[in-house]
Amino acid sequence: MGSRERPGIFAPDFAEVPFWWDAAPRPRRPPEPVPARADVAVVGSGHTGLVAALTLARGGRGVVVLEAGVPGHGASSRNAGFVGRTLKHDFPAIAAHRGRAFAEAVYREVFAAYDFLRDLVAGEGLACHYVRGGRFLAALSARHYEHMARSLEERRKALGEPFAMIPRAEQHREIGSDAYHGGAVTEERASIHPGLYQLGLLERALAAGVRILSGTEVTGVQADGAGFAVATARGRMAARDVLVATNGYTGWATPWLRRRLVPFHGFMVATEPLPPSVVDRVLPRPRIVQDYNVNIFFVRRSPDGRRILFGGYTGGPARDLRAKAARLHAAMARLFPDLAGARLSHAWSGQCAATLDHLPHIGVRDGMHHALGYSFTGVPMGTWLGRKAALQILGDRDGATAFDGEPFPAAPFFTRHRWFVPMAMAYYDWQDRRGL
Repeated sequence: MGSRERPGIFAPDFAEVPFWWDAAPRPRRPPEPVPARADVAVVGSGHTGLVAALTLARGGRGVVVLEAGVPGHGASSRNAGFVGRTLKHDFPAIAAHRGRAFAEAVYREVFAAYDFLRDLVAGEGLACHYVRGGRFLAALSARHYEHMARSLEERRKALGEPFAMIPRAEQHREIGSDAYHGGAVTEERASIHPGLYQLGLLERALAAGVRILSGTEVTGVQADGAGFAVATARGRMAARDVLVATNGYTGWATPWLRRRLVPFHGFMVATEPLPPSVVDRVLPRPRIVQDYNVNIFFVRRSPDGRRILFGGYTGGPARDLRAKAARLHAAMARLFPDLAGARLSHAWSGQCAATLDHLPHIGVRDGMHHALGYSFTGVPMGTWLGRKAALQILGDRDGATAFDGEPFPAAPFFTRHRWFVPMAMAYYDWQDRRGL
């Protein structure tokens, strides 16, 4: 037991694996030989890769998905399952830096991504506990509350998105905590079970004829005039087109992309099953809850409503998950005293990826397509840009996006060691201490 670990916070069956894998265990597919050729090679089997593969296969292309581990082993089955309608930079910030027209175009596409995922789940019959429960954005100070109200009002005027401000005196109808200074409710937000969502996409892709190769790490991609030579740990293949959809797991096989992504470890814990009265006091409604910090804490109910899932302290190494879980439990108990006695059943991490401009990126570099860099909006934007990237490969004009042609800045002084990640998180924490 670590020196800071409080006794009794871990359930007897505590495991350092994603809670989502209980209902959606990672599929163990038998190894397949690497084919000599494919129309399209998709690197990565998360939301982006599978939506792209499904779109391409239904568009008549022969698709092979190359996955270093087992399908969906990365962040697609480890994230919080939030389906939002925002980017890391809010609407006023983008309007101030890039102009109102660009901000409106980007945010209208963010709204379209939300709608597309909703329709995809319904149209494909994906049993992934999609719930439109809304979001409560919690203010940590009166200054936060006022800033939040101004920002959301600007969005409402420009984009027509309604919201409701909840003063501190009334926040207990939304959240069982006295740690906040009120907040805002936006109803058009949703949650899913990300593990089941990924498995549903996998099943649809396989049914459409997509080949999924597990344990097939891509080690290099080289243009060869007629397309690409794709080197993997298990052999080589030729492909007319390549789509890189690896986000926080982007490696040195694609160094140009790796230099433009800042990977972060995200961390979450799940409580053991709790009495319904406790869950209802903590979260009276089935909403996503997050605070207004840059480096946020977030909380939601499990899909069955029996547990609380809590996350935060993004960044830093994932070497000692038990110690990280103890730290998250302490934060959870501080914010929600009703959870002080709740034991943890799961703790896990996954790698997401930010970009220096905090925008997702889609494009083509030396003939090779990419869609990644979601900056903590990977469920809706990864789904949406997977679809868009596939349409671009198919030559469909509906593949156009507001993100096309955006410069993709590289991290300065980039080396193989991500020395700047702790510095970036320290900067975010400093911003939070300043209170905006």
